[in-house]
Amino acid sequence: MTTALSILLGNYPHTRPLKDGTIPVQGVDCRFGTATPLYPAFARMVRTLDYDVCELALATYFQAREAGVPVTLLPVVMVGNTHHQSLTRLADGPPIAPRDLVGERVGVRAYSQTTGLWVRGILAEDHGVAPSDVTWVTTEEPHVAQYREPANVHRSDRTTVADLLREREVTAAVLGPLALRTQHVELVPVIEDAHAAGQAWLARHGTIPVNHLVVVRDDVLRSAPEAVTAFYRAMCESIAVTAGERDDSPAGRVVAAGWTDELRTALRIAAGYALEQEVVRSPVDVDRIEEETAFLGTAPVSEAGRP
Repeated sequence: MTTALSILLGNYPHTRPLKDGTIPVQGVDCRFGTATPLYPAFARMVRTLDYDVCELALATYFQAREAGVPVTLLPVVMVGNTHHQSLTRLADGPPIAPRDLVGERVGVRAYSQTTGLWVRGILAEDHGVAPSDVTWVTTEEPHVAQYREPANVHRSDRTTVADLLREREVTAAVLGPLALRTQHVELVPVIEDAHAAGQAWLARHGTIPVNHLVVVRDDVLRSAPEAVTAFYRAMCESIAVTAGERDDSPAGRVVAAGWTDELRTALRIAAGYALEQEVVRSPVDVDRIEEETAFLGTAPVSEAGRP
């Protein structure tokens, strides 16, 4: 008997073999959806459970878990990177240092955006700038409807974060790698020698910041655990066979399937940042999250997310 699964994943080298059928999923009719851009689908997943299996941002997952949204995390890292370069300013503006952001306004697409989570953690950990020291100006609401933002988060009527910069409504802005390539405005990192700072963070923590993983609806997990396990195993294989298409950058190395020390460490660091920043209001139990995937058994680990 074949089980149909509705699945939404981004278009990456490591998802191509699944989407084109090169790697079949035993006993599963994979019905892949599309979303361009991808991230608005995250709100549909955590609000109305639009998909059986869905790529999801880590901060959104933490908030969804706290809100009781019935999804289970699968240990499949789709996207991640260092984020010291993601705190930016206009190239033609005055030079600023991270400490200069105390009392200033910083733009971010949404307060609960995962790149913003990592950047605020870096500011606090490396530069002594607490999340409460900054007014965070956003252009979008959180994906999780139940979440309430801290008092120092203000919504703008501007369409994009780049607009906030162009109109001088903010001193700096958080923009992830993809957004940095599409804003049509010249930006430079606020953090001096962002590449070296990012490498130092990786060496200190022994992991790479994770942005997107994969979740499955709990009702699907209950009714068709074999299908979910088959999908997961196929995802492991897809990541393994495309290893040669990824470079040795942090973004290339972070893509992985399976529970590893690197993934556990990344989730624990992100969970600590999330609690400090009021992205969540209760501690995240990473051990419990891993225990919830015991049904996967001894599925192979692929590409261990080397720091």
